Amino acid sequence: MQQKRVRAWLAGLALCSPLALANPLDKALTDTQTLSQAAQQSQQQIDQLDSATQSALNDYRKTLKQIQSLTVYNQQLEDLLKAQQQEQSTHAQQLADLAAAEEFVTPHLQHMLQVLEQFIAADLPFLPQERQERITHLQQLVARADVSLAEKYRRVLEAYQIESDYGRTLEAWRGELQQGSEEKTVEFLRVGRSMLYYQTADGHTSGWWNRQKQSWEELPSSARRPLTAALGIARQQKSPDWLMLPVTTLATQGDQP
Repeated sequence: MQQKRVRAWLAGLALCSPLALANPLDKALTDTQTLSQAAQQSQQQIDQLDSATQSALNDYRKTLKQIQSLTVYNQQLEDLLKAQQQEQSTHAQQLADLAAAEEFVTPHLQHMLQVLEQFIAADLPFLPQERQERITHLQQLVARADVSLAEKYRRVLEAYQIESDYGRTLEAWRGELQQGSEEKTVEFLRVGRSMLYYQTADGHTSGWWNRQKQSWEELPSSARRPLTAALGIARQQKSPDWLMLPVTTLATQGDQP
């Protein structure tokens, strides 16, 4: 009887054990899955945090580079500003020096033009209009504020050089000769700034400028041929040759040659 009870208990235990054991196992599996999912979520959160941290670090590094670049740029701007201020100071000093120089040089240039004008007035009366126009133009130039001091000085010296060159050249040109109320077209011949001659277009009348009398005087017929030859040489129509022209000096000027 007792053996039957044991067998029945064992049989019931055999039938009940799988069900009884299944519940804890399922729970363990469920818990494991839950933990695994939680671990995955945690890892994802960690990965996201790591990515955000790396992005923030990259942004921080970029910001540092921008700050460094801006610092260098600001320093360059500062240096440039100092250089410009120094340059402005130098320019201001140069302008002050230039103003002081103009106060001295401008009256000097005006005096040089006065001397040149007086010299032309006392010189042989050749190219009077051209030479006077040059003086007038220079007087206007010296008075202008928009022309540099160096340019003014250069132009005045250039005028002096032109007048100086007249003393070393032989020149012929056609122009109008005024004698009293009479005006006629003649050929002029200038020998340096020593002698000034004229000859009519037909070659019949020749003359020269008498410095002492400050007037034109007619030359004798013997001067016509050498004067014609000299005019040809001056126009480069003849080869250079000795000129047998009548000359005079201050001591004898006024006497007929």
